[in-house]
Amino acid sequence: MTHNSTELGPKIALFEPDIPQNTAAVIRTCSCLGAKLEIIEPCGFLVNDKRFKRVVMDYMDKNDIKFYKSCDDFLNSKKNQRIILMTTKASISYTKFKFDKKDTILFGRESAGVPGKLHRLIKDRLKIPMKNNKRSLNIASSVAIVLAESLKQTNLI
Repeated sequence: MTHNSTELGPKIALFEPDIPQNTAAVIRTCSCLGAKLEIIEPCGFLVNDKRFKRVVMDYMDKNDIKFYKSCDDFLNSKKNQRIILMTTKASISYTKFKFDKKDTILFGRESAGVPGKLHRLIKDRLKIPMKNNKRSLNIASSVAIVLAESLKQTNLI
């Protein structure tokens, strides 16, 4: 099944990503599923990193990626928009949440998540339920799982 992406589709935001292969995999997922990607800098790698290029292949269209120089720039651009934070510290499952086409779904840095400031500022915090003794999924897998649910709920896929 295919679909056309629109400006009203969900956006995936990555907070200061630090693993090039994961970010490249997220770029491919967003490209294939028609989601815009937003990256909050600084990144822990350069986009000309060979590990990044190997995974991203020809899926990187800079027109589909928006870079923010800081977390404050990101937040200022989202003043009247809903941001959903995906975090292992949430109590609500992503499957119990009603997504909207205009949502921005934020994922934290692989090594450290997001700072406490963002946890306090963002009202909607969700998790992907896992077995009790497991810490977290790979961020690329998490993005794919949640983006697919968002697209399904908003009839974009």
